[in-house]
Amino acid sequence: VQLVESGGALVQPGGSLRLSCTASGFTFNDYHMSWYRQAPEKERELVAGISSGGGIIRYADTVKGRFFISRDNAKDTVYLQMNMLKPEDTAVYYCKAVHTSGSHDYWGQGTQVTVSS
Repeated sequence: VQLVESGGALVQPGGSLRLSCTASGFTFNDYHMSWYRQAPEKERELVAGISSGGGIIRYADTVKGRFFISRDNAKDTVYLQMNMLKPEDTAVYYCKAVHTSGSHDYWGQGTQVTVSS
């Protein structure tokens, strides 16, 4: 089982990035997917989530209108489009897969996003 995030980078304030998380070793369609982030010395927090079929999406208030989550079940991949980035978006971003039964979950290893001029 693997979740591999990619797309993290150093970007200037106001810029955009798209993160990807590609799954392997399990049936992607059976899992709700989420993006979390953890800034230095802070708790890990939920950024966005999308249901297994893509019909239900949620965002943290801090990213609403700027970040957009999507998934491509044919590619076993979930995306996070991040626009109008702010320095406070700087964090390691993780994807998480939660089985629709709620019985178990998987985490990726994270990708670093740094927003700085």
